[in-house]
Amino acid sequence: MFIDRYEAKCPKATACLAKDREALLAFYDFPAEHWLHLRTRNPITSTFATVRLRHRQTKGSGSRRACLGMVFKLALCAERKWRRLNGYDQLLKPIEGRRFVDEILEERNAAGVPAKHNS
Repeated sequence: MFIDRYEAKCPKATACLAKDREALLAFYDFPAEHWLHLRTRNPITSTFATVRLRHRQTKGSGSRRACLGMVFKLALCAERKWRRLNGYDQLLKPIEGRRFVDEILEERNAAGVPAKHNS
């Protein structure tokens, strides 16, 4: 394992990795189709880039209500260029509490308990 191999050379780095292991590996708790979207730097920033650009150009013109209307309309126009998420049909599974273990959906028995796999 990486930590065992490099702990003597880089104790601070390996301690940080060990401390944040669960957060770093949470990536694998989702379907493989979603991984590309999970790696996105900041989807909110890219979503509102058009709105931010237009807002700077028209700053100070109009009321709060007019500004909100403009933002809404810009978001609707920007939405046309967005592409559908990979694995969009699996979006509800993590929301419903279904787990993915190493990208594979964890099966549950009739009682709702995760089925044990013999590996």
